[in-house]
Amino acid sequence: MLYPTSEIHMLVDGLLDHPECVALGPDGNLYAGGEAGQVYRISPGGSGVHEYASTDGWCGGIAMDREGNAFVCDAKRREVMRVTPAGVCETFSDGSAERKFVLPNYPVFDRHGNLYVSCSGGWKQRNGVIFRIAPTGETALWSHGPFHFTNGLALDAAEKYLYVVESNLDRVLRIAIREDLTAGDVSVFANEFARVPDGLAFDAAGNLYVTCYASHRLYCVSPAGVVEVLAEDSDGATLNEPTNCCFGGPDFDRLYVSNLGGYHLAALDLRVKGQKLYSHNG
Repeated sequence: MLYPTSEIHMLVDGLLDHPECVALGPDGNLYAGGEAGQVYRISPGGSGVHEYASTDGWCGGIAMDREGNAFVCDAKRREVMRVTPAGVCETFSDGSAERKFVLPNYPVFDRHGNLYVSCSGGWKQRNGVIFRIAPTGETALWSHGPFHFTNGLALDAAEKYLYVVESNLDRVLRIAIREDLTAGDVSVFANEFARVPDGLAFDAAGNLYVTCYASHRLYCVSPAGVVEVLAEDSDGATLNEPTNCCFGGPDFDRLYVSNLGGYHLAALDLRVKGQKLYSHNG
């Protein structure tokens, strides 16, 4: 069932240089970045926007830790940056000794504080990989792939699988996580997206929400892998090249969506609770 476009509203507008990502911090604020390195802190209702830091690069995906530090994939610097609540930016990782980042795209924390990072590689070049960064910053190549432009990541609630967007093939993969936390078997979880899937978020029931950049669409995928269109904005007004999404709101049942084609964050009141993340369980 399609979510009515009339009920998708702009939470906040005027985020310069096109926000590619949105993440919820442990303080209840939203965090987003811009293509000129801006890092924004946004009040839950969208009334307050504060550019509190700059990486001087190009901000892609963002993950928050329990202390309120933002971990930003910076495509221009080819680094994962740690941004403190006070706005101090420092390099957290530039890759491993074996392989440096080419295009770090999206990070996600597991319950142990390890940070999985998609490294997309080149567009249409099938050279994407996935790294894992320990809490100490030690970085290792976790899954060699090679993948077709690795993008958004999400962990299921039990952390048995890492879900990975392959943007160039319009599909989402599922990689088993072994007991020793090494990468296991890779399988296709869902592949009926049109087109260019980008970001992922789970709800508490195990449904996976997928943003699609090139079609102004949001999809919902059941735990069994059944794909349905959740929302579509053919005019590109409130969903304008949506790239990432996260849950938040007073009851944790609102889906926030970043829009690379615009300057705003959109919000959908789904009335379905999201899955708690590492930064929300401290």
